[in-house]
This record gives sequence, structure tokens and C-alpha cells, in this order.
Amino acid sequence: MVEITRSAHRQQELEAVRSAGRTTVLIIGAGINGISLFRDLALQGVDAVIVDRGDFAGGASSASSHMVHGGIRYLENGEFRLVRESVQERNGLLRIAPHYVKPLETTIPIYSTFSGILSAPFRFLLHRSGKPRERGALLIKVGLTIYDLFSRDGGSVPRHRFLGRTSSLAELPHLDPRIKYTATYYDASMHDPERLALDVLQDGRSAHASSYALNYVEAVARDGEKVVLRDRETAQEFSVAADVIVNTSGPWTDLTNEALGADTRFMGGTKGSHIVLDHPELLAATAGREIFFEHSDGRIVLIYPLKGRVMVGTTDIDADPREPARCTEEEIDYFFDLVHHVFPTIAVNRDQIVYRFAGIRPLPRHEDTAPGFVSRDYRIERDDSGSTPMLSLVGGKWTTFRALGEHLANRVLEILDRPRSVSTAGLPIGGGHGFPRTTRARAAWRAANLPGADAARADLLLERYGARAAQVWEHIEQEEDRPLAGGSLSVRELEWMVQHELVVKLADIVLRRSNIAFAGGVTTELLVEVADALAPLLGWDADRRDAEIEATVQLLNDAHGLTLSVPARS
Repeated sequence: MVEITRSAHRQQELEAVRSAGRTTVLIIGAGINGISLFRDLALQGVDAVIVDRGDFAGGASSASSHMVHGGIRYLENGEFRLVRESVQERNGLLRIAPHYVKPLETTIPIYSTFSGILSAPFRFLLHRSGKPRERGALLIKVGLTIYDLFSRDGGSVPRHRFLGRTSSLAELPHLDPRIKYTATYYDASMHDPERLALDVLQDGRSAHASSYALNYVEAVARDGEKVVLRDRETAQEFSVAADVIVNTSGPWTDLTNEALGADTRFMGGTKGSHIVLDHPELLAATAGREIFFEHSDGRIVLIYPLKGRVMVGTTDIDADPREPARCTEEEIDYFFDLVHHVFPTIAVNRDQIVYRFAGIRPLPRHEDTAPGFVSRDYRIERDDSGSTPMLSLVGGKWTTFRALGEHLANRVLEILDRPRSVSTAGLPIGGGHGFPRTTRARAAWRAANLPGADAARADLLLERYGARAAQVWEHIEQEEDRPLAGGSLSVRELEWMVQHELVVKLADIVLRRSNIAFAGGVTTELLVEVADALAPLLGWDADRRDAEIEATVQLLNDAHGLTLSVPARS
């Protein structure tokens, strides 16, 4: 195996940025919205550098509900523009990112006919949250009818349907028998949000030679037209000048502005938590559908079959971005109550939790508005007080990342007085180029592009990379390979990730380059095995290898509810 060290990959990007000392656009924050802007600018031929103090899509973008949706409940707040854009973008992502975005059948259990019908007009007309009420059939029917009108787009998803109690229980027999109706409609699922973000990033990196992406690099100060950056791996600092600075730090936007000398109060994020259950009975009860509704306290409830597990969420609690977001025991009790509310005969307990996670939504400051009713729309703030114009993104969500990136790029191009040369609307993302969409097409594609791969390995690679799997397999086949992590990875695939996906830490692999942790597949032995394979690829000595294992164990235990032990140092 050819030895690959950090200096040949991540360090190469760092050196290019450091030696140039200047770029046209500096993007601070590599969540999905910053990454979308990065891709859009690269396609216009604009030099851009994107930095993040953590890993790519490692903050709020990694803590999503894995949904691509129009936001039916936003209709009640009168946010028709946002719903229209969201539905259009959902339909667009089904076409341009079919490897990661799939139609999702969604069922709402309904317990009354008229509940909420009196409070909804006041919320719509006066833009006040009022007292939360669980929605009744009439209100949901009106909302879904409007939703269908927005969804007219060549039949991207079917229209909604309503069923009474008897028919509903025939389809979903474990539902609470007290329901009066169910409403079923389609949105879309996003099985691997972090990998979708990486795919968007890779498009940007490959579209323009002077587009650079740096993870674990923090913006710590501003010196005139320059921003001081700190490599968190080495603690070395360097400065980069830019014609435009864009702050896409999500819930940390005000903190980033503070570091750059600007006092802003744009953000008022809320915490959303989820748990992942290994629960075959509950998985079967969902019949492959997401169960989704707004609870009586105004919170969105979802019970979501995903990767052979069941994800349950979410909460909506005011949060301080200076503090790490964690899923609490109280929230877990709340989730269990929700499951019992929907499926009263199915028992759940903490032993069935294989993973938990929480993140802070990048919502605007909302003062006295209840968290569940804060707008999910976005806006762009401009600051010309310094020598370099600075834009700050306030808000934004996964579903609209492409359109948001385009809007941000248009603002940047306006400042630069440059025309738009390429549109990202309808442009396939990464492994969505040539992705086989039918069972027959998948079989033919695997035979043509993954020769020699057994069916399970071929399916895993196609799911993880989309049509990029052909490039990964070509790399794997060049030298002898051996499986890792029970076959969910291999040494040569790990080498591909290091070469092409800017891996820095062990946690990057188990949390974001794969779904091993999410699905409950992490053990101490697995971490040791993967760290041993990573060490020669990243130039780690024994101390760094041991430190990576310890840090990953601590992170998984603290942030994700695992109970792993730290192995003895080698």
C-alpha cells in the first residue's frame, strides 16, 4: 500500500491557502448552507475558501431529522413563500440527489375533527403562537390540500389521502385505536445527510482549481481586510484576505461575528434531540412509514424507520450555542411517552437506545415567540463597517440548501460585480450523476461498474457514494484489500476517504463518513481496528492513535449516550 500522510492531503490544502494569503470569498462555517454557497461560487469560477472549526457538516447539519420536507405546518403561520420554495426544492432534490433523497410516505394520526380550527386563524392573521393545540382532521385536510397544490411538479410525489379509523387500523394495526382518522402524504427522506453534504463539497472542490475546503480551522480574529485563521490540529495561525466574507456559522453566527469584531444579536436557536432505537417490533409497526404529527405542546413528533432502526424525535427547546447540545434523560422520557401515545401496546426502554443526538437549529432571535412557532425562513444581513463587506446568514434548513446557496451566491456576485454563468437548478449533485433509479437499472449498473464486488458490498458502496461508487471501487481493486468494521468498511475504502474526503480524526469516519455509529455498530474493538488502519494513512504515531481512540470514546459516550470503555494504551 502506498503510504499516505496528512501532509499529502489536508496539509496540501492548508499550504495552498496559507501561501496565497488571499481569496475572493472566505466562507466561515462548513455546514450544508456554507457548503452549498461554496459549490455555487466554484461553478461560477469564483475563488473561494471555506473553513470550519470542526468537521464538514459536523455541527447543526449533522443533527437533523433526516427529512427533506416542505413544512406543512408553516402554512398555519402564513409562510407560503417558504412552503412553496421548500416543496419545489424537495422535488428538485429527488431528481438531482436520488442517491441520498428518497420519497417518504408519511402518516399523521388524528384524534379529532375540529381541534385547532379556532386558534389557527389567529396565528395566521396575528402571527402569534397562542396556546398550542393538537390539529384536527379539518385543519390538516385544508393544509394538505394546499400542500398538494404547491407539490404539483410532474408527479414527484403522490397526493395525500385520508382514511377513517377502521381503514387506518387495517393498514397500521398497532396505532392507538382511539384515533379517528389518518392522513397520509409524501415528503422525502435524507438517509445520509453528512454524506450528501460531502458530495456537495466535492462538487465545489472539483469545479474550480482555486476552491479550497479546510476542516478543523477556526476564524479567531479580524485584522483589517484579513481574517486570522487557526489550524486546530497544530494551533498555528495565519491570515487570509478576501473581497467578501460570508458567515454561515449557523447557531454560532453571533459568536463568529464577535470573534471578528462585530456585535450582532441575530440568532436564537433551539435544541432538537433524537434517539435511535434497535426495536424490530416498533420498526414493523411503522410499516416503512414515518409517523408524524404536531403534539398538543406544539412540538413536532416523528417516529421514523431508518437504516433498520427507528428514530424518534424531536424537541424544540431554547438553547445557548456556547454550551454543547445534549439529549437529556427528561427528553428520552418525553420520547417514550410519544411512542406510547401513538403505539400504546408497544413497550420501549432505554436498553433499546443505540444512539442519541442533539443539535441547535440556526433560528433567528425570537424573543417571546414559542420555539415551535419560530419561522424557519432565512435572511441575509450585510455589514459594511469594516474594509471588507461581510454577509451573515440568519436561519436556513436542509431542504432549501440549494436555493439558499444560490441566493447567497447572487448577493456575493452582486458585490463582486460578476454575472452568474451557471445555475445549480436541476444540476445533479455528485453521485446523483447517472445514478440507477430502478431495481433493473441498479443490477445492470453494479455489473458494469462494480465487477467482482459481491451483492452486499456493491449495495453498500452504491448507498454510501451513489454513482461515485464506481471511482471508489476502481481504487479498491488496484491493490489487495481487507475488510474492517465487520465488513462495513475496508482498508482500501478507508484510504479513499483519506485521499478524497479530508479525514482528520477517527470520529470523522464513524460519525460522518459512514453511519456506523448512528446504526449502533460502534464497539471499542471496532474503534481500535479502524484507528490501527488509519494510523499509517494519516501519519499517526502510537500516542496520537491512542489519543484518537480515547477522544472518540469520550465523544460517543458524552454526546451520543454510548457506554464504551477506553482500551489500555498500546
